[in-house]
Amino acid sequence: MKKFLSFFVAILVFSAASYAQKGVVKFAKIEHDFAKIEQGKPVSHVFEFTNTGTDPVVLGNVTASCGCTTPEWTREPVMPGKKGSIKATFNAGVMGPFNKTVTVPSNAENGTLYLTLKGEVVASKAPEAKKGK
Repeated sequence: MKKFLSFFVAILVFSAASYAQKGVVKFAKIEHDFAKIEQGKPVSHVFEFTNTGTDPVVLGNVTASCGCTTPEWTREPVMPGKKGSIKATFNAGVMGPFNKTVTVPSNAENGTLYLTLKGEVVASKAPEAKKGK
């Protein structure tokens, strides 16, 4: 009888723990298309998110898929119902289409999320020659 009671209590505790909701990261959008951008000109986009869960969300080390993209992110815990952001800056050094990923790990229930930057780098416009010389 004691074993049955202990087993029942253990099941009850684990069931209650599995129903506890953590923080939940909800991005307004997870992809940004820069369309055509000039070579040599860095561009940035801010991805905003809301913690729709019941516990604070802490972002881990946010990384980019290559060195041409630099992420900056909210470092302090994001409380339930509050907003945080990730700013991704792409350095358009090489011409052609691009598709870059920013990896966002967190303690949230939905775990690691991925943001995408895409577009096409085109040749920069030549500066106009000064008239009269």
